[in-house]
Amino acid sequence: MAQIQSVFERYEKKYLLDWAQYQALYPLLCDKMQPDDYGKHTICNLYYDTDQFTLIRASIEKPIYKEKLRLRSYGIPQADSTVFLELKKKFRGVVYKRRVPLTLEEAGRYLAIGQRPFPNQILSEIDWFRSRYPVAAKAFIAYDRVALFGRENPSLRVTFDTGIRWRGDSLDLNKGDWGAPILDRGTTLMEVKLPGAMPLWMCRLFDSLALYPTSFSKYGVCYQNHLQKVMTGGMICA
Repeated sequence: MAQIQSVFERYEKKYLLDWAQYQALYPLLCDKMQPDDYGKHTICNLYYDTDQFTLIRASIEKPIYKEKLRLRSYGIPQADSTVFLELKKKFRGVVYKRRVPLTLEEAGRYLAIGQRPFPNQILSEIDWFRSRYPVAAKAFIAYDRVALFGRENPSLRVTFDTGIRWRGDSLDLNKGDWGAPILDRGTTLMEVKLPGAMPLWMCRLFDSLALYPTSFSKYGVCYQNHLQKVMTGGMICA
C-alpha cells in the first residue's frame, strides 16, 4: 500500500478555462505530463467556519496569512472509509497543507466531541485551531477531477476540476455528492501545483494559449454568491 502523504508545501496557481481552451491545452500538457492512476474521480469536501463566517470573510480580504479547515473524501464514504481532515494555510503565496487520515466515523467523533482516535501532531495543531475558532460544517463542495503529474518531476501537478457544486444542508460526506453548480457549464478550474518556479516549457505553453492565472476559491465563491445571504437574514438552499 502506498504511503499516505500528510504534509505539503507548494505554490498553487489557478486558471479558469472554457471548453475550447481545455481541449487545446490538455493534449499539449500530456507531452510532458501523464495522468495519475485514479483517472477521473470525485472529490467531496466539508468546509468548516464560524457562525459569522470569520475564516472565509478574512480570506476574501487577501491577507498575508490565511487558514481553513476541511474534511475531504474521495468518492462518497461509508462509516469505515478513509477521509482526510485537512488544515490548510497560505503565507506569502506559499501553501502549507497538513492532513490526517481518519475513518469517517472517527472524524465525526473528533469534530463533534474532540475524541482523538490516536495521538497525532497534526490533530494537536487542529485542536489549537479549533480552540481559537468555534467552527462547524458550513458548506459541502464537490467536483470531478482529472490530475496530471510531471514525467521528469512528479511533484509538478496539474488538476482539472469540472462540475463544481455545493449545498448548504445535508452537511455529511456520506449523504451523496449532489449539489447546485458554482460555475457555468463548460468552465473548468485548472490548478497548477508547483514545488518551486514554473518550468519554462509550461510558461511558454500558457503564453501561447493566452492563459493567465486568476484568484479563485471554491469556498470563497460559494460564500459570496450563496452563503453570504445568511449574514443578511436570507435563506440557504442548494
